[in-house]
Amino acid sequence: MRCKSCESCFQDYYADTCKQCHEHHKAKVAFLGATHPASFSDVVLFASDDEASGPVPAHKAVLVSRSPVFRAMFENEMEESLSGTIKIGEVSNRTLGAFVNYLYTAEVRLDQQFSCFLFVMAEKYQVQHLKDYCQKFLVANLNWDNSLSTYTLAHRHNAKQIIDAALIVITDNMDKLTSGKEYAKLKEKDPLSLQTFFIFLCAHGFFYVLQ
Repeated sequence: MRCKSCESCFQDYYADTCKQCHEHHKAKVAFLGATHPASFSDVVLFASDDEASGPVPAHKAVLVSRSPVFRAMFENEMEESLSGTIKIGEVSNRTLGAFVNYLYTAEVRLDQQFSCFLFVMAEKYQVQHLKDYCQKFLVANLNWDNSLSTYTLAHRHNAKQIIDAALIVITDNMDKLTSGKEYAKLKEKDPLSLQTFFIFLCAHGFFYVLQ
């Protein structure tokens, strides 16, 4: 395999980079992360819907440089910019902390569910780099078991790349999916997405009888 950073050939797998470049990137992230001392922060964020939420300290300069939404918030002297406290709804404290940390380091450890949460936050605050990262992870980790829930997320946020990838997996595993729990849950909670999905299939020559 060829390293994407230095283009040398290597055998061990370190996320598309050789061991030397991998260690270099880790050191760089650690160095960048050291610029996040809570004692010098000038704004705090709270996950307002999380009862166990504690403050997530940050710096206005970092927030506005990474997110157009935060930039507009502070430039227009909204309540949050004056009070130095930003309340974020519909997010857990863990997700909020990881989101803010990503703004400093461009690093996060993803899993299927966590990537969905961060994808939504990245879109909400227009952090394109994180959105693309989550999108790539979701596409790379698609399987028949998570394809319907991933499709539903993508449909809600008009994420075409994820939609197209999920539909391929779904159409290849239709019989298993329509007899599973995810299908029953989607049929009950989000029938509109399911209807749109079947309209799409019919438009592309794939016909299936709704169960």
